[in-house]
Amino acid sequence: MSGGERPELGQVPETALWTLWHRALEARRPDTVLHDPKAVELVDRIDYPFAERFGTSGTQAQLQALRVACFDREVADFLAREPRGTVVCLGEGLETQYWRVDNGRAQWLTVDLPESVALRERLLPPGPRQRYLAADATALGWVDEVDKSRGVFVTAAGLLMYIQPTQVRALIAGCAECFPGGSLVLDAVPRWFGRLTRTGKLRTHGYQVPPMPWAMDAGERAKLRTASPAVVDVRDVRPVGGRALVGALLPLALAVPPLAARLPSVTVLDFAEQPMRS
Repeated sequence: MSGGERPELGQVPETALWTLWHRALEARRPDTVLHDPKAVELVDRIDYPFAERFGTSGTQAQLQALRVACFDREVADFLAREPRGTVVCLGEGLETQYWRVDNGRAQWLTVDLPESVALRERLLPPGPRQRYLAADATALGWVDEVDKSRGVFVTAAGLLMYIQPTQVRALIAGCAECFPGGSLVLDAVPRWFGRLTRTGKLRTHGYQVPPMPWAMDAGERAKLRTASPAVVDVRDVRPVGGRALVGALLPLALAVPPLAARLPSVTVLDFAEQPMRS
């Protein structure tokens, strides 16, 4: 604990510190799979017992970084197609993706709970092309704040598992119907993992993982299309470029359907080019 900022966050917003810590752990390695100096800087500035609370697992850190890199690749691909488009980051917490993949021209909108936005504003003040909006992402009022003129890409990293299944469907439908031609990238924990969190059986070091009401086995991702007729494609995004045993074993695990279906997943939903009429 070397920094001066002492965050006091609720159980779910606190997960932003968990993800930040693991990104920074991985980024400190000379052979890192995720170059993220901003995460390292933040950890050094925050007065929080990261190691005591979350542990120091190099494997966990690498897996987290590989998941994050899946989101980075999709955002970078969008910015290559729509250099002046808008990236909307739902439940962003202390994510530092802007500093990893920004192209110098895009607009970025963060939508998060008030306590999370307040902390982000103190630690990561927004630049000229960044806006932070304190709002409930599931309420969908934020969609009116988005510039739709040059393409929209929505990210929901580490968010949907903490909301109710009906809210997940409504959020997907709302994005699909409000952002024609846009996309949403999301991640999901498998059902067995979600059950463990809801029964309080996932605890590491001094940290109790919050309950996760929504979970989805990777083999079920096609069902996400049923959220709205405006969801026209569902794509799997797989991690690449792991190191050592993770790099050797993860591709093998993803190649075995019964096992792959029970691993955490990252999915992109593409939306219809034209507004859907009810």
